[in-house]
Amino acid sequence: MTARPAPPLSRRLSRVLVYLAAILVALYILAPIYLIAVMAFSPRAVVYGYPKPLLPTQISLETISFFINSYGILDSVKNSVLVAVFTLVISLAIGAPAGYALARYIFPGGDIYRILILSTRAFPVVILSIPLITTYISWGLDDSALGVALLHTAMALPTTILVTSSIFVGVSKDLEEAAMTMGCTRAGAFRRVALPLALPGLAASAIFTFMLSWNEVFAAAILTLQNQTLPARLIVQLNQSPIPFRFAGGFFILVPAIVFMLFARRYLFSLWGVKLR
Repeated sequence: MTARPAPPLSRRLSRVLVYLAAILVALYILAPIYLIAVMAFSPRAVVYGYPKPLLPTQISLETISFFINSYGILDSVKNSVLVAVFTLVISLAIGAPAGYALARYIFPGGDIYRILILSTRAFPVVILSIPLITTYISWGLDDSALGVALLHTAMALPTTILVTSSIFVGVSKDLEEAAMTMGCTRAGAFRRVALPLALPGLAASAIFTFMLSWNEVFAAAILTLQNQTLPARLIVQLNQSPIPFRFAGGFFILVPAIVFMLFARRYLFSLWGVKLR
């Protein structure tokens, strides 16, 4: 049995460069998260000290406790979670069927319709802020989690529709037609066949929607006063807050998003063809 020839030097070098670039990108992303986490769990003396340690020398909940016990923080965290969940549910409930319709049905002006959907993102929230506030006050949606979630849904929905449309294009029509020959309706074939096969892509769209809602600041700041989300409250308080408060706030902003991504990663790996052990 002959031995397999070694790959050419140029191919091995290119592979090493790709791995090196991936490591550098990962370090660029993870290094700030690590440093924020270290400072968030360090005593105040270490946070104010200089130079700051790369490795944690002391572990303390003093900074985290100081942040949690600050006025309105827990309520803001609850509001942020509610807004993100509402935005995620509404966006997928509307975006998935709309993307399926764009993928399965051919109609005049379909390409123009896709461009019009995406063009809604061209309107800055700053320009629409005064009409939005006036409308929300007249509808009784001002200073509420649902009101912020509806605006976040409007911001995320164009991308959700286009992403889910491209996902459903990759799902074979033959499987749905086979389900319909077995007695399923069009809606039943969508629910039982197309939707489960599209879950990995929908998980990627859900991550984008969740992150957009969780990190959005301006809309939440102009639409809420008492029931602010965490980013909206922090953007007001950080300039006048001590350094430990800032590190703890950054950590609290990062953790829910990371937890959500870890929860959805199995669907993402399925999309990329990677099996989890």
